[in-house]
Amino acid sequence: MTATSIESGAAQTFFDPYAHHGIALPHEEPVTQSPGGHLPPPDPAQRFNLMVGPRDRRRLDLHAALTSAGVPPQCNDREAIDHLSDLPDSVSDCVQRWIQHATRNWPPVS
Repeated sequence: MTATSIESGAAQTFFDPYAHHGIALPHEEPVTQSPGGHLPPPDPAQRFNLMVGPRDRRRLDLHAALTSAGVPPQCNDREAIDHLSDLPDSVSDCVQRWIQHATRNWPPVS
């Protein structure tokens, strides 16, 4: 029987692709935090003037609903999320409502 990385006791590392860690990207200045450890408020003049299309907005909303419910989408969930994002706003709103309702009533009371 071969050992997997979990069985072998190898250290597991976690990489957060959204973490910034204060490292300046080529097009950014270094981020400085206030003494309390909080980031400064955003500067409206530095915002991009871009519009998000309805399909992309539904996709982002579905990602946010799943993540806030404690079910972050996995890599292989992308196709399902893309198909759900193609559906109208009314369907997307309904799916998000189901997710929110399910998490409000979890765990079930016996």
